[in-house]
Amino acid sequence: MMNVLLSPQPPSPFPHQHDHNRRSPSRSMASFQNPVSANRKRKAEDDGDEMSVSPLSSPAIQSRQLAPRPTKKIRSNELAGRPLSLPRLLETLDVTQLRTVLQTICERQPEIGEEVVKSAPKPTVECALRVLKEYQDKLRDAFPYGESSSDYTYYRVKQPLLALIDALADFTPQYLPPNETSANVSLQFLDGATKVVHSLPDWESQSHRHHKENTYDEISRAWALVINEASKKGAGFLLHSGGWDQTLAKHNQQSGGRLGAAISSMSAHLGWVGGGPSSSASNAPNQNSILDQLMAGNYGSPVRVGPW
Repeated sequence: MMNVLLSPQPPSPFPHQHDHNRRSPSRSMASFQNPVSANRKRKAEDDGDEMSVSPLSSPAIQSRQLAPRPTKKIRSNELAGRPLSLPRLLETLDVTQLRTVLQTICERQPEIGEEVVKSAPKPTVECALRVLKEYQDKLRDAFPYGESSSDYTYYRVKQPLLALIDALADFTPQYLPPNETSANVSLQFLDGATKVVHSLPDWESQSHRHHKENTYDEISRAWALVINEASKKGAGFLLHSGGWDQTLAKHNQQSGGRLGAAISSMSAHLGWVGGGPSSSASNAPNQNSILDQLMAGNYGSPVRVGPW
């Protein structure tokens, strides 16, 4: 009995049925892995090794300078009113408004006005006459339609009439010596200005006629001044060869003989060239210069060279 108990027992063919606490030996999971999964794992590891090299660390890319991307202008989300900038504001002003603004600034700050006078180009005769024509148009537009009494019409157009006369008085000295050194430029302006004076209305009332009478007197003295200065510079030939003596004679005739001072000056300074100082104003256009006499072959009359 004891021998039976002590003799070794043969191993049971079903050990798990007899010993529930005994665990089966651990077996490697690698043996159970699918071969396809293993290949995929190896491929992923290879790809990981390739991607471990950063594109930024590539020498080819490092040597290439990337152009900076333009930055977008960030607009403020806050919308609020604001005044126009100076350039935009000036674009909205017409000529009259711009002139008014500039004149106001110059009046407030005289030093700016002096700078404008120095910097502004010299006005040409065409520019001055164009401004005078604008005043003429305003005067013409102010006349009433239909038949009206002389007094009513006068007071209706008095303001633009005085504005035109004031403009004439202001522009004329600009083209007189010594401010204007060219006799031809002075005479060109006086020719156009005298035509403006001709266009001034003739009033029935004597009290209203003084505007045109005084303006004729001023323009006549301006002609005389230019003629006197031109003769001092030896421009007597210019006065005659340019036909200014004939032009002045026509103006005097159209004015009704109101340019006496100018005609007297022209006759006095062209007398030494032709028919002498005793020639009447009506014969001034018919006087012959020395050049004309030489061309005609009848030169030989005495020439006055002094006051005696």
